[in-house]
Amino acid sequence: MSLFKVYPLNPIAITKAAGSRVWDDKGQEYLDMYGGHAVISIGHTHPHWVKRIEDQLHAIAFYSNSVVMPIQEQLASALNEMSGKKDFQLFLCNSGAEANENALKLASFHTGRKKIVAFKKSFHGRTSLAVAATDNPSIVAPVNETDNIIFLPFNDIAALQAYFATQGKEIAAVIIEGIQGVAGIHEATDEFLQAIRKVCDEFGAVYIADSVQCGYGRSGKFFAHDHAGVNADIYSMAKGMGNGFPIGGILIAPHIQAKFGMLGTTFGGNPLACAAALAVIEVMQKENLIKAAEVMGAYLMNALKNMDGVKVVRGRGLMIGFEMEEGLEDVRKVLLSDLKIFTGEAKPNVIRLLPSLAITKEDIDLFLTGLNKAIQLLKQKKD
Repeated sequence: MSLFKVYPLNPIAITKAAGSRVWDDKGQEYLDMYGGHAVISIGHTHPHWVKRIEDQLHAIAFYSNSVVMPIQEQLASALNEMSGKKDFQLFLCNSGAEANENALKLASFHTGRKKIVAFKKSFHGRTSLAVAATDNPSIVAPVNETDNIIFLPFNDIAALQAYFATQGKEIAAVIIEGIQGVAGIHEATDEFLQAIRKVCDEFGAVYIADSVQCGYGRSGKFFAHDHAGVNADIYSMAKGMGNGFPIGGILIAPHIQAKFGMLGTTFGGNPLACAAALAVIEVMQKENLIKAAEVMGAYLMNALKNMDGVKVVRGRGLMIGFEMEEGLEDVRKVLLSDLKIFTGEAKPNVIRLLPSLAITKEDIDLFLTGLNKAIQLLKQKKD
């Protein structure tokens, strides 16, 4: 039996990881500046995270959500404290797509409406409703297509207000990433997020803050939306939430009431996932990683802005994208093949950096040295 090939793969088999380093099956070491697509929040195989999961595995790995699970209550309490959303409710699932799927469904239940406002170049997941709200026709199957999603221009307050003025009473929710990741690291302005809050309040729509990639401290605040000084009605989470263990969730404002049967999950909130998520929060608190993301991110972005060959730098905290000058488009390939540094990308020509929030200044300097070497190598080939 062969694998169903849906990703172009680098010919590298990673078999070991620790901190901001990974090793392949030949023993070659790599610097990880991508964090497995923003998933590794506290560093690969952090000892506390490993022990938390091991201890839970020896106690109980799984039971259904038909019984009380104290570890879920512990996670809800820890999340309330960490996020500052102290009166919010928690629904647990397994991934970011599921989180957004449930957020959109819940908004429709709450309002009794069908229309969803999303934005150009958005990415919200690959499940049915989440992918319908994703602005990428190549991954939307015919069965996912719906007239219930409207895509508006990103950061365009006038277009937002104009659409609500005519269709506001039909809109169930607005869903927006605080920082668009797949689109190439584009940040929503504070004014735009504040305008979303205002029209949602005026017309009774639900504000969904997609924080799957830009949440969990990556931006220097727990949610990237917090920089705008507004509260959303629902926050979706995943990626950094489990440091590699599959878990997702939504934080739900108290005015949205639960009813039996409206949402459900078999594996969501299982004890192992909750143990992993608790370990992440405990490490983030102990090591002050949200502040570290802010400080290390500013250091990295400032260095990139002053580097010869780098054209544009965008982002906040440790969610960074940068574009290279003409003729240097292959720098990501050189970083991986020649200098053994993993980075991410966004089409057509953006390098994405999403390292562990625990990355050190020394590792950042190592990356910057490697990037400069890659630029020089490409310039030599060009000449």
